[in-house]
Amino acid sequence: MWLICTSTLWAQSLAVLSGKVISSDQGIVDFASVYLKGTNIGCTTDDKGLFHLKVPEGEYTLVVSAVGYQTAEQTIQAKSGEKQRLRIRLSTDTKELDEVVVVSNGVSRVKKSAFNAIALDTKILQNSTQNLSEALAQAPGMKLRESGGVGSDMQLMMDGFSGKHIKIFIDGVPQEGVGSSFGLNNIPVNYADRIEIYKGVVPVGFGTDAIGGVINIITRKNRDRWFADASYSYGSFNTHKSYINFGQTFKNGLTYSINAFQNYSDNDYYVDTPVKDFETGAINKKKIEHVRRFHDMYHNEAVVAKVGITDKPWADRLMFGFTWSNMYKDIQTGVRQEVVFGGKYQKGHSLMPSLEYRKQNLFTQGLDVTLTANYNKNITHNVDTSTYEYNWRGEMRPLKSPGEQSYQHTRSDNQNWNGSVTLNYRLGKAHTFTFNHVLNMFTRTNQSMLYEDSEANAIPKETHKNISGLSYRLMPNEKWNVSVFGKYYNQYNAGPVATSTAQDNYVKTTNSVSALGYGAAGTYFIGKGFQAKLSYEKAYRLPTNEEMFGDEDLETGDISLKPEKSDNVNLNLSYNQTFGRHSVYAEGGVVYRNTQDYIQRSLTDLSGGKYGATYVNHGKVLTKGYNLSVRYGFGEWLSLGGNFTQMNVRDNVKTVDSGSSQESLTYGARMPNLPYQFANSDISFYWNNLLQKRNKLTLTYDNLYMHSFPLYSEALGSESDYVVPTQFSHNLTLTYSLQNGRYNFSVECRNFTNEKLYDNFSLQKAGRAFYGKIRVCFGN
Repeated sequence: MWLICTSTLWAQSLAVLSGKVISSDQGIVDFASVYLKGTNIGCTTDDKGLFHLKVPEGEYTLVVSAVGYQTAEQTIQAKSGEKQRLRIRLSTDTKELDEVVVVSNGVSRVKKSAFNAIALDTKILQNSTQNLSEALAQAPGMKLRESGGVGSDMQLMMDGFSGKHIKIFIDGVPQEGVGSSFGLNNIPVNYADRIEIYKGVVPVGFGTDAIGGVINIITRKNRDRWFADASYSYGSFNTHKSYINFGQTFKNGLTYSINAFQNYSDNDYYVDTPVKDFETGAINKKKIEHVRRFHDMYHNEAVVAKVGITDKPWADRLMFGFTWSNMYKDIQTGVRQEVVFGGKYQKGHSLMPSLEYRKQNLFTQGLDVTLTANYNKNITHNVDTSTYEYNWRGEMRPLKSPGEQSYQHTRSDNQNWNGSVTLNYRLGKAHTFTFNHVLNMFTRTNQSMLYEDSEANAIPKETHKNISGLSYRLMPNEKWNVSVFGKYYNQYNAGPVATSTAQDNYVKTTNSVSALGYGAAGTYFIGKGFQAKLSYEKAYRLPTNEEMFGDEDLETGDISLKPEKSDNVNLNLSYNQTFGRHSVYAEGGVVYRNTQDYIQRSLTDLSGGKYGATYVNHGKVLTKGYNLSVRYGFGEWLSLGGNFTQMNVRDNVKTVDSGSSQESLTYGARMPNLPYQFANSDISFYWNNLLQKRNKLTLTYDNLYMHSFPLYSEALGSESDYVVPTQFSHNLTLTYSLQNGRYNFSVECRNFTNEKLYDNFSLQKAGRAFYGKIRVCFGN
């Protein structure tokens, strides 16, 4: 049966164009878009790949496009009364960018860049239940650290640096202050088209003060006439995740897209922990009980809407966006697992309008301009008003005064302004100049919902940050290029500081810092498939809002923190080659960082057996390490590979005090609570055309190994209480895709050996878990 879709035509004898659209492997391509360029005549292919058009006499360009294929164009000469039968073949779209080399498992090397950068193609992961942070953990040198299940606190570790050392961007827009509900561990992997990872030395185009590196989430830039991608998953611990993304681009350039997602979980998995005895009031750390988490429910929702114009003479892309997100989080534990809560919770929401403008060759040939701006209003409530104390058995007893940690119901209003401008100017073929400036302004005001505001809440917490960068790249040929750059950092901070130990009087304190950084990066293609990269940077990292002002709950900030400064060196060698159906990719990197005024998160003992966290400058830290990665692919049947990382992050302060000759006990010891040796590997088998053409069965096994590491300084000894144990976890995923990925069904088993997994300060993560996912994709 023919599927006919055509506009009203003139009353005359028409030509008939019909045909079939197939893939390069002779498979049917259904729901492909078929239209005549410059007209309103078009249709979509039916479930057999067939199309049928009636057109006036004339010469036309027939355009055929489909998701996952390269667009094909063909000149057609239509004559009145004649019938033409066409056979259009579409090639698979490998999505190879000018700057990227793609390998079999979706990891790729940003080829021409002199900076140590890789790109992770998320398409092979989009049928899994992974979020963006879990996808990133598969890249060389990357480690995901979580304090629990869905919605828990998360840090990404990159070559020995973690958390605030790594800056997050989405489409080049900084994500500072967006709120936890829009964190990488809450965003589904489907949200990203690919993820770029810049390790160590960072290009000035990001305008950031990262020392560890930069992660840039690249979302889908809609060039299709319309598309829709939706999924839902359900699994252990009553976990629900759903996602939908749809959009459209009209012929006049008007485009829109909507992303929406949600996460929900009870997080009621079992942990092994000492339990407080209410009769004695003591915690016997040698007696471990197997108990279920009972107060750890989490949910979040987010909607990202964009509308704008593309491909105009005055703008390649002008987009207006609006993001709304919401979250609720029960707080089960403090910073140590033996501390358990039964009534504490946190909730909040964010509103963020945004603007994006991009234009190549603006005013003159070779000048490319990108402008971004966003405003984020985030409101967070920290609530601790319970009149009962709980232990891990769920038992409860009345408290002498309300509040499990500290009696409060605090509303924090956080406002973030971000603006950036990036100018690229190409002078001839060999010379490129880049200028970037980023402005960030943050303000937090607190309000107690229990009683009148305290004096401290009357003084807002503020920081203003400006970072400017200028670089020059020389690229005389395709064999080598080099970049040199400089960065200027400036930050102003203000906030309340107590003038007495009783903390009953506060004054507004201000400080400002500025610094000048610089660096160089180069790459050289040694031979066929071989590439070397070397980079150096004198880098600075300014203290973040959380480090200076805390989280108004379990963490205390310090407005007097100094910026970190570091000498960073990265050397990387890579090899990429294809031999018929065999593809091989290998790389190795060496990292050296000498950091001063390292900002460290430390535990603090509070009264009543409670714990908190604070941030301090630690004099000097020396990082030396390397990572290795190997990947192999065989046609469309097999993909396997693995990564190994060894990073020594050690205390480099020789004496106990400045000017003292007494050697520090911790000199040369590993910095606490940092994994230093970890690895992961994966293997995927693909059964193509299973049961029917264009259907595929995929079986993936992956694992993660982490060597034991000291929880506190090695100088304190090696008792089990001070060490996070060695861990080795395994996962399985089975996916069946129909009609070239239009319909997808997946089942997963995470941690199928039920390994006991620990992370930050021995907080235990979930054991064995099962998940199922359904995903459908439509579009032209």
